[in-house]
Parts: sequence; C-alpha cells; structure tokens
Amino acid sequence: MLNRVFIGWDSRENVAFEVCRSSIELRNSSPHLGIGPLKQSVLRNAGIYARPNDALASTEFSLTRFLVPYLSGYQGFSIFVDCDFLFTEDINSIMRGVDPAKAVHVVKHEYAPKSAVKMDGKIQHQYPRKNWSSLVVFNCAHPANQVLTPELVNTESPQFLHRFSWLEDDQIGSLSHEWNYLAGWYTDLKTPKAIHFTEGGPWFEEHEGCEFSKLWLLEFFRMSRNLIK
Repeated sequence: MLNRVFIGWDSRENVAFEVCRSSIELRNSSPHLGIGPLKQSVLRNAGIYARPNDALASTEFSLTRFLVPYLSGYQGFSIFVDCDFLFTEDINSIMRGVDPAKAVHVVKHEYAPKSAVKMDGKIQHQYPRKNWSSLVVFNCAHPANQVLTPELVNTESPQFLHRFSWLEDDQIGSLSHEWNYLAGWYTDLKTPKAIHFTEGGPWFEEHEGCEFSKLWLLEFFRMSRNLIK
C-alpha cells in the first residue's frame, strides 16, 4: 500500500505544483494517502537540510527528494515526484508494479536532453540515469535505504544521490514508462498515466503548445473552478 506522496515544490513553479497535486488528488482512491509539498525552506528551518545553496541546482528540491525515507520514518512506501507532472490515473495503482524486495522503483529512461538549457534558463546537466529520480517509489523500510539520513544527504555529491549509488543495481526496480512519460521524448502512448513535462510545460510561455499541453490546461481550469467554488 502507498502511504505518502511528496511533490517537489519550487518557488518558480508553484502553478505546476498545484496542478500536479490537483491531478493526484482528483484521482486518488485511498482515504489514507498523504499528499503534500516537499519544501526546502521548511526542511532548512527544521534543521534537517543544511547544504549550502547551489546555484547549479535546477530546482529547490534537487536533493531534498532523497530525504523521503527519513521523512517517512523509514516506514511504508512513499513516492517522490517532480512538480512538472500531470497524472491521468490513480497514483495508487502504481503499486501493482512494485516488488517489495526492491529498495526503490523508477522508470529507467535512456534519455539525453536535446537542449543544453532547461525550460527556465538553467543549465541542462547530462549524467547517467538522468530523470530516473524524477519519480521514485521508495520502500522506506528497506535496509538499504536506512543510509539516507540527513547527514548523508547533506554531504554526499549530487552525482552519488541521483545515480542511486547507495544501492546495488539489483535493488532498483523498474516501472513502466507510462508512469514517467517524458513529453516530447516518448511517442508511443496516447494518454500516459503520468506525463512529465521535463523539457518545458505550458505554464512557460515558450512551451504553451507542447505535447499534452491541452490536458494540462484542462486540469488547470478544473482546479481553478474548484478553488472559486
């Protein structure tokens, strides 16, 4: 059973966060599922996250995502997901593809960005296992994840964390790419279960007409109508 969903929050992309959260909440079938933001400022104020500010980090949650097992009390299953996602299916059904013997599950993309610059002008870094960490199902109680303490997350390199270097390869389970469908990269699904606008979403003017932008806008307007009621 899925216990918690942590959505990365960035002050520059609050609207993306709100739409992502709305798309999860609308389709959520579990009354016990906790859904909320992962905010760096909150973690800093609590003394949990203490790394120096990194001008090269593409988002405020670049490394805080690896605190999810700690924040979950090393219990149960939790998902971390970037804010630039749109879910079209119940997120709880992702657990059908999860092997409880694995420490994490990810979509194992073979992805090489087309541009050297990200959607908001940040440098687009190339590295092995890129985008694997954009959606992670953490088996928080797995012994291998006990090393993900605030001390380790505050000191290890970004490369170590994003490449899942604290794990053996056979501890990393594989999810179908329908749960992390890179818009503009994959071309084989009409309506994926989770769309990832990794190369730019319609909340940016220069990406207003990107693939699946109409679905995102429909979710945005539905969310806006509910807020007005």
